[in-house]
Amino acid sequence: MHKMKLVKSAVFFILSMVTTLSFAQDKVVPYSQVPSEIRNYVTTHFPKHSVIQSEIDMEGLFKQYEINLSEGVELKFNNKNAIIEIEGKSKLPNSVIPEKIRQYIAKNYPRNVITDWKIDGNNQQIGLDNDLDLEFKMNGDFIRIDS
Repeated sequence: MHKMKLVKSAVFFILSMVTTLSFAQDKVVPYSQVPSEIRNYVTTHFPKHSVIQSEIDMEGLFKQYEINLSEGVELKFNNKNAIIEIEGKSKLPNSVIPEKIRQYIAKNYPRNVITDWKIDGNNQQIGLDNDLDLEFKMNGDFIRIDS
């Protein structure tokens, strides 16, 4: 009987911890506390933008950084401080889009610009200013139009 209560208590505790960890927790932090790799990325690729807000987002056991820039640009970095998502309202800098994807867009969508980019599993997704989403392999090969 005592073992059964102990097992139930342990299961309840574990479920409580999993539930607590599964809720995303955002914490605004000073930009000066953001890792230097992230600050260097922002300075290199978005030199004309100012930082509006920086957050640490706890996704379960993993930490992500979210950086909001002027002109509606939002950046997300994974727990290794690597860029995983860029959302914008206008054309993203060429320097943040792989060359092979830029060439594909220039050839197939010459009147459009890339406004969003993200890593989605083992693929890259880009969004165009005409609300079209395209999916590419990590090497830049086109896969499909995403719906």
